Amino acid sequence: MNGFILVNKESGVSSNFIVQHIKKKINAKKVGHLGTLDPLASGLLILAINRATKFSSYFLESDKSYDVEVEFGTSTDTDDSTGKIIYESNNYPSKLSIKNELESFIGESLQVPPFFSALKYKGKPLYKYAREGELITKPPRKILITRIESLDFDSKICSFKIYCSKGTYIRSIARDLGERLGCGAHMKSLTRISQGNFNISNAKSASDILEVDIISIEDAFKNLEKIKIEYNDEKKFINGVTIPNFDFKDARYRIFNKNNNFVGIGEIKKNNLKHKQLV
Repeated sequence: MNGFILVNKESGVSSNFIVQHIKKKINAKKVGHLGTLDPLASGLLILAINRATKFSSYFLESDKSYDVEVEFGTSTDTDDSTGKIIYESNNYPSKLSIKNELESFIGESLQVPPFFSALKYKGKPLYKYAREGELITKPPRKILITRIESLDFDSKICSFKIYCSKGTYIRSIARDLGERLGCGAHMKSLTRISQGNFNISNAKSASDILEVDIISIEDAFKNLEKIKIEYNDEKKFINGVTIPNFDFKDARYRIFNKNNNFVGIGEIKKNNLKHKQLV
């Protein structure tokens, strides 16, 4: 029983709660999530089961998309609707000004993480410092916003879809958007729609998940082309030996042995094949 499960997490529960619930439900030895969602957030939560946890980095590094709601006129200490209000304003922006400011986020930029986040300082999560009254500012981190679309605005709440790189804090975007517009803002709601090649349309609620819903490691990487290798090359591949003379473009591939069994993920550079991760 190795593979991935796509959970449609509901708002109000932690990602760790979902992990423990699924681990007990399917009697798995090892379960881990591939990118946490705050308790407030909902949507796609990818879980790796048993040996699939070795492939976690491929999904942690992948791009994501979210449906977002931002409320203007109030800023909070957590940058979302769970925090204490620290600023209020009756100066609400127009849809056009929101659109113009949102477009300025597109591209590569440096982002300051929220004080309440799981990022660590001296081995301790920032949110624990913040709860104790100590606000730790982490250095800005490079992020990439590729698209913002489906903008809607009603009274003091706007909604939009955002496509972004790993490490992007949507709460920080809401905070910065409010600051740029001079009215304050916080993230009202957040739903993760996609991560890598997985989408919420294929996810189920945690209560509906069954063992048959596990996606095999092989199928999880169907977006990669397939290469079949001979027995002697298989031994070299498993032992981490670089194998020459593979006339394929530089990329990652699904590697199968001559019996058509999935062996792992390999990478070709300048016609040389080497394993990246074994099953």
